[in-house]
Amino acid sequence: MNWELIRSDDALEDLLVLASEADAVAIDTEFMRRNTFFPQVSLLQMCFSDKAWLIDPLAIKELGSLVDFIINPQVVKIFHSASEDLEVFQQWLGVLPEPMFDTQRAAALLGRGFGMGYRTLVSDMCGVELDKGDQRSDWLQRPLTQSQCDYAAQDVTYLFSLWPRLRDEAQSQGKTEWIYSDARDAGNTLASTTGGYFKKIKSAWKLDSRQLAALIAVCDWREYTARKRDKPRGWIIDDKACFELAQSRPKSRDELEPLLPPPALRRYGDELLALLAQQDLVGDSALPERLPAPLSGDQRGQLKKVKQRARSIAEGLGMVPEAVLPSKDYELLVREAGGKVVATPDQWNGWRKDCIVTPLRESLNDT
Repeated sequence: MNWELIRSDDALEDLLVLASEADAVAIDTEFMRRNTFFPQVSLLQMCFSDKAWLIDPLAIKELGSLVDFIINPQVVKIFHSASEDLEVFQQWLGVLPEPMFDTQRAAALLGRGFGMGYRTLVSDMCGVELDKGDQRSDWLQRPLTQSQCDYAAQDVTYLFSLWPRLRDEAQSQGKTEWIYSDARDAGNTLASTTGGYFKKIKSAWKLDSRQLAALIAVCDWREYTARKRDKPRGWIIDDKACFELAQSRPKSRDELEPLLPPPALRRYGDELLALLAQQDLVGDSALPERLPAPLSGDQRGQLKKVKQRARSIAEGLGMVPEAVLPSKDYELLVREAGGKVVATPDQWNGWRKDCIVTPLRESLNDT
């Protein structure tokens, strides 16, 4: 495996001059997130031509040129299942790569399979069985072992080899812009997901408007605290505690005590009581609308039909059905057909609007 380790600012500058002349560069990251909220970037891998470069972020001090390269519109950045890599770049560099070509998304839109793992895709397209090897090793240790470096270089090297074939397939099927558009949507979604966690809490739809306001406040407080302390959300308080705090809205430490484990009670008890008391002062007119209840029987029937129509559309477009829309979007379409005003997700625009969303809306209007 042909690779070079980059551990100085000067070496990185030289590499980025070369990389900026390439049409496309395969990129991967290694990071650790065992007891932190944010990913701890441990290695950045790049490959173009016939060589891989392993950039040690723990040894690099000047990142300005790297930021410029990551957003250079003239160089395509190739990823596989980019979501976690995007988190790394957002936290580490404060920018998201552009333009992006995600080989996992490309495989789905080109009809190869949905959610294909990297090793499965390499096996299918290159006939090579990659070993997971050092995937779960300690990437923050220094020095990195020869085995770790070989593993990291191997991953990004084969990623680059996928690019020409998937690019050509996309061009022949007229889906090149679709793939780039989906990558942009993924970046936009990540950039806007600093709030809204309350919607992920199970049974949140059961809460009345005042309880929901409390849930939103508690979830936002937990998000802020987790980010400030750089600890996982569940290490602050878990989802169950968030729901129970909102549901019961305790007014005293005695009422709060059964809802929190002792360490959280000691550390955050007074803060949470003050937060909940503040929510009690919110006027009725400022309270949020309740979350919708689960679909009715008739709506579940509509949901089944719209998914059947989506499978037919996918077949006609030569893609796997799961790539048509995220599963939760079908429920939004059903609610919209019933007169509910819904926020339009990014993926309902662009190529999906004419090819998918409009036909699905028409099928619901015909039922």
